Amino acid sequence: MRDNGRVTSATRQPETQAATTRPRLIATDLDGTLLRDDKSVSPRTVAALAAAEEAGVEVFFVTGRPARWMDVVSDHVHGHGLAICGNGAAVVDLHGGPGAHRFVKVRELPRKNALDAVRLLREAAPGTVYAVEQTFGFNQEPAYPKLHMEIPDTLAPAEDLLAADSPTAGEPVLKILAHHPELDPDAFLTLARLAVGDRANVTRSSPSALLEISGPEVSKASTLALCCAERGISHEEVVAFGDMPNDVEMLTWAGRSYAMGNAHPDVIAAASGRTVANNDDGVAVVIERLLNERP
Repeated sequence: MRDNGRVTSATRQPETQAATTRPRLIATDLDGTLLRDDKSVSPRTVAALAAAEEAGVEVFFVTGRPARWMDVVSDHVHGHGLAICGNGAAVVDLHGGPGAHRFVKVRELPRKNALDAVRLLREAAPGTVYAVEQTFGFNQEPAYPKLHMEIPDTLAPAEDLLAADSPTAGEPVLKILAHHPELDPDAFLTLARLAVGDRANVTRSSPSALLEISGPEVSKASTLALCCAERGISHEEVVAFGDMPNDVEMLTWAGRSYAMGNAHPDVIAAASGRTVANNDDGVAVVIERLLNERP
């Protein structure tokens, strides 16, 4: 889903109030956006992030990744050092480094809602298999494929993993992952949203048929809005970047937003601007221009 045509420069936006408001916060997705395909942060991007922070613009990494996968950017945090992980399910202080992250805010998926989502999606899409992402643990069903970079703590049916008397019942559930071996990714997302309804928020960031299911009203956008409200930052003062459906709400909420040159069509439709692809440093291209525009 990242094979859309590239553009050669960041698209200048219409002269709206948001486009003429001085940015105070940059919110950027990681995979397919800030990170290159090899999961590196280019020297140009590192320099652009540092320049933004030096100019007084906060930078928030806003990702579907769990906290334990944030080592790819831990060396590039400045100032507050906070990141929004798990599609909005957690705000994490990265200053401790890999393995020592501190959870500042957790917006969990209630186990009853998770169990309802599992049941309804099993009925709507037979063959769906699940994994459960918690604050510190990762558990999965035996048939769940090896999609992630770690060995699960527990193998068991999702219903057992989410039961009130499970060994991990005292640890918040951040999201459940649902994989289907055959369905088209976008069709699976549409089907799941209809099946689950308002019991949970369903999105996706993978090119495969892998869904991410969070608590009701939990999204990158809603958690970013909470963090901005705590800082007295309005949505007009936020510039956001993304490439996949789990970024759509954030790009719609931000005063200015950019779809990457490699972005999903829904992301391109949601964003107010477009930049070049992640492998061409699309985030850095826009940050450099924004800083040059500052008085």
